[in-house]
Amino acid sequence: MAEASATMALGDGDANPLDLFLSIGLDRRTAEGAVVNPRVTSNLTAVIKEAGVNGCSKTIGNLLYMVATKFPANALIHRPTLVQYIASSKIKNPAQLDVALLFVGAFGPESFSLDEFEQACGVGVDVSVEEIHSTVAAVLEENMDAILEHRYHINVGNLCGQVRKQQPWANAKIVKEVIDEKLHQILGERTAEDDKKPLKKQQQKIVKIEEQTDDIITPVLTLEEEVNPFLIFPEPAENYKVHTEIFFSNGDIWRARNTKEKLERHLKVTGGKVFTRFPPEPNGYLHIGHAKALFIDFGLAEERGGSCYLRFDDTNPDVEKREYIDHIQENIQWMGWQPFKVTYTSDYFQELYDLAVKLIHKGLAYVDHQSPEEVKEYREKKTNSPWRDRPIAESLKLFEDMRQGFIDEGKATLRLKQDMQSHNKNMYDLIAYRIKFTAHPQVGEKWCIYPSYDYAHCIVDSLENITHSLCSLEFEIRRPSYYWLLLALELYQPYVWEYSRLNVSNTMMSKRKLNRLVMEKWVDGWDDPRLMTLAGLRRRGVSSTAINSFIRGLGITRSGNSMIRVDHLEHHIREELNKTAPRTMVVLRPLKVVITNLDSGLIMNLDVKMWPDASSDDVSSNYKVPISVGKWTKRVDITILGIGWFHLQVLFILNSQIFTLMIQKTTTGLRLVNLFSSGEYAFPIKCTEVIHGDSDTIFEIHAVYDPSKKIKPKGVLHWVAQPSPGVDPLKVEVRLFEKLFLSEDPAELEDWLSDLNPHSKEVVPEAYAVPSLANAVLGDKFQFERLGYFAVDPDSTPSKLVFNRTTTLRDSYSKGARKSITPP
Repeated sequence: MAEASATMALGDGDANPLDLFLSIGLDRRTAEGAVVNPRVTSNLTAVIKEAGVNGCSKTIGNLLYMVATKFPANALIHRPTLVQYIASSKIKNPAQLDVALLFVGAFGPESFSLDEFEQACGVGVDVSVEEIHSTVAAVLEENMDAILEHRYHINVGNLCGQVRKQQPWANAKIVKEVIDEKLHQILGERTAEDDKKPLKKQQQKIVKIEEQTDDIITPVLTLEEEVNPFLIFPEPAENYKVHTEIFFSNGDIWRARNTKEKLERHLKVTGGKVFTRFPPEPNGYLHIGHAKALFIDFGLAEERGGSCYLRFDDTNPDVEKREYIDHIQENIQWMGWQPFKVTYTSDYFQELYDLAVKLIHKGLAYVDHQSPEEVKEYREKKTNSPWRDRPIAESLKLFEDMRQGFIDEGKATLRLKQDMQSHNKNMYDLIAYRIKFTAHPQVGEKWCIYPSYDYAHCIVDSLENITHSLCSLEFEIRRPSYYWLLLALELYQPYVWEYSRLNVSNTMMSKRKLNRLVMEKWVDGWDDPRLMTLAGLRRRGVSSTAINSFIRGLGITRSGNSMIRVDHLEHHIREELNKTAPRTMVVLRPLKVVITNLDSGLIMNLDVKMWPDASSDDVSSNYKVPISVGKWTKRVDITILGIGWFHLQVLFILNSQIFTLMIQKTTTGLRLVNLFSSGEYAFPIKCTEVIHGDSDTIFEIHAVYDPSKKIKPKGVLHWVAQPSPGVDPLKVEVRLFEKLFLSEDPAELEDWLSDLNPHSKEVVPEAYAVPSLANAVLGDKFQFERLGYFAVDPDSTPSKLVFNRTTTLRDSYSKGARKSITPP
């Protein structure tokens, strides 16, 4: 039977609830929090009476408190039985109790076998200290390489979890103490290096990528996952299961789960449908990483017949702009997604404030006066703030002063009273509110205190009845604090799941660094085609369907630290453009070729196919190309190898995919070259004279053509011609883009700006194009023969068209660059 230190008789109807709760070992903060909640007061009083204890140990008291706050409403008939198991110390730790609560909840009011109940809950299982030592030793041995590498930076919570899998009924506090003891034996005393914050791994700059390396990952998906990648997510009705545990430094463990009663209320509001949210902060433009978040958030809701909110996380008015809000809404629609409702975190500022006051009343939040530097120092030392234990009434008064604007900016914050000795830094008394005398884009000057992301995000998820709260893996460390708040406030708990962040090679994904590139004018704005922002990709000529196809191909995985080659994205872009972009001809650096045996006034208009596989009878698939005395072909290096008769020859350089035009001496007769990429359109020609310009450069070439087309040409070139005698072809501006950064992962470089590719953008101000291109408008996309895929740029004017190269014709990804490597 539990140890007792009686303080009162349970039959005393006049007993003060606070004294009663303190008598079972609850700390004053928990006891006071229970008293202010009528439901908890009633339940806990009844549970203590059912237990028949006149005071008890803190361990038993905490378990009784868990029963009072978490017991499933559909199984109240079994509560006295469970309480007796606790009072008699047959169920003696939170792990056993959580299983017991799930067990009785599954049966509801129906009877069950006590033998099965005891077996499920580990009743009678006594894990000795020796067994804990043995299991810990085995786990540490399995992780020895990581321990020796990371020393005291090793994730102790993960080690505890591995022990718990083998010994689920072991005392968590003892497990933690044994792990700490054995780590000390292995590693010795902590050094100054152990106390330093781990530095980012520096990566050597890679000047050029010729071949795909093994650390660039392409996920391998099962057929089922490719068809429906959302199968991994549970249904809303399943959100009563424990899938997150919060470990406290004192050995306590909180297990996040919804009671049946709370889940039923939630399902009644939502109708059992899936509700997700896409929660961007309006402090910049969306990038391709957000495209993955959009696909998962909106895609899951769409696949399950549910809804997805677009919720702006507008808690920091210093950096938020209406421009960003408008951009985000426009690009979400461009990506093909339609929000169920557009909301703002600021819509809930009053509810968030009221709940903060509730936390103060419960002793779970306090007003702090530490500076940011002091907060950082105390967190590094795991030391409590000097103001952590100030009286509740004092924090309430100061928080109201903060709200009224009576305290200067930076002089006070509201912090959560969590666990400063936790192994998770996101439990170090996070800041819930700070003072900012800044007008807000949505609510104006109504508020001068603003909630933090860590405080507001989880609460608004709950208030909006989100069923699946989905985010990238860097937020996994925030999961304990997410659930800590919802448990403390007794709110509905969404199902949280993290997925791997999308990292694409040779680009930058950090919004802070993207903002610097834009503001310092390293690029030409947020929609610069070299950026992986959605606006930049859109301007470059990439479609939303190609982006979504790329994202779907990656799958929804939790494997972290994978890098996807930009070639993979370009493959999906080419796959689409090859089917949708008509062919046409443009010459970037013209070299004039004069056909001397063609009448000067004669112009022939040839029918050229926009699609290589189009039927010859399909007139609509053709466009007109003139051929006259003056033609322009690609200006390239020309070498004169002799005198006499010459011919034009095309040499294909495989490694750089460059066409080189050469003039060679022939001794065996005329060998000709076609000026276009298919002999059915134009004619073979032979060079008769080379006209030199300054510095021995080639100014123009004179040639004759073979109207009979009887001689088979050696090679082919694309070309444009004068639309009429003496008139130059259509002049257009062409912008060629390469990778913005030289290294695969510039974010890992300390001086990342020095890694910018100086040749990432090249402007050809006066390229020559065929006449039909003059009708191109914004949104049109083409394949320029032998050059790549191009799209009309918004800078185009009626007098001059501007084209951006979307991607080249080369597809290294589909020609052997794919890797079948399972992500780590």
